[in-house]
Amino acid sequence: SCNTVYGLCSCDVILMLPLLVVINSIQRCATDPNSYKSLVDSFRMIFQMEGLFGFYKGILPPILAETPKRAVKFFTFEQYKKLLGYVSLSPALTFAIAGLGSGLTEAIVVNPFEVVKVGLQANRNTFAEQPSTVGYARQIIKKEGWGLQGLNKGLTATLGRHGVFNMVYFGFYYNVKNMIPVNKDPILEFLRKFGIGLLSGTIASVINIPFDVAKSRIQGPQPVPGEIKYRTCFKTMATVYQEEGILALYKGLLPKIMRLGPGGAVMLLVYEYTYSWLQENW
Repeated sequence: SCNTVYGLCSCDVILMLPLLVVINSIQRCATDPNSYKSLVDSFRMIFQMEGLFGFYKGILPPILAETPKRAVKFFTFEQYKKLLGYVSLSPALTFAIAGLGSGLTEAIVVNPFEVVKVGLQANRNTFAEQPSTVGYARQIIKKEGWGLQGLNKGLTATLGRHGVFNMVYFGFYYNVKNMIPVNKDPILEFLRKFGIGLLSGTIASVINIPFDVAKSRIQGPQPVPGEIKYRTCFKTMATVYQEEGILALYKGLLPKIMRLGPGGAVMLLVYEYTYSWLQENW
């Protein structure tokens, strides 16, 4: 049911939000006072300065966005796949392009929620002193509007992040799954799918993380208050590379893989088994 799906997505957000807070903190500029050096440093400093609730700042936007986001991801993937069936493309290319399309569509839906979430997570006040999600969204709209400097700031980076991730995620999973023979043993078959899903989420995370870093820099607080340093996706990537080196574009990779490796595998398996059950029973 919808309530069950929403409940599962909400539980996933609650479990994974500390990693999201840490990723956003690590990915900021090294001179940014809100930036931390490593995964352990982030967990330690956030807990010391803000307490346990510091890991759950900005929790409402992802809870509100997660179910429609995942619905958009899988629904549009299937629709793009059907549309591409009218074009003479190889199955490998069909899965990748359908994934790209689903990611771009998903990004448009989630970007306003991401802007609010990142802004709330960057706030170093205690949980109780923070503005509410709705209040903070209103502040952004009143000050900057709905456009690319306001509630849709960083849209190009979000398009890149989700588009590239879904292209690799779906493309790798379905192509590799079709190459490896199905196992008759249900447990081994589950492990086969889980292993491919785990690899899909991990590889997609490694490839798309420069877009994630750019998104965090654009949507988060700027290094110098009142001066916008990070404006557009590729220019931000170039600036980070020139000033901090290539490794800076991969900041936060470990917690990202910890979240989206197993998380991506579980998401695909839940989708596949649910889809199969619905086809058999409806």
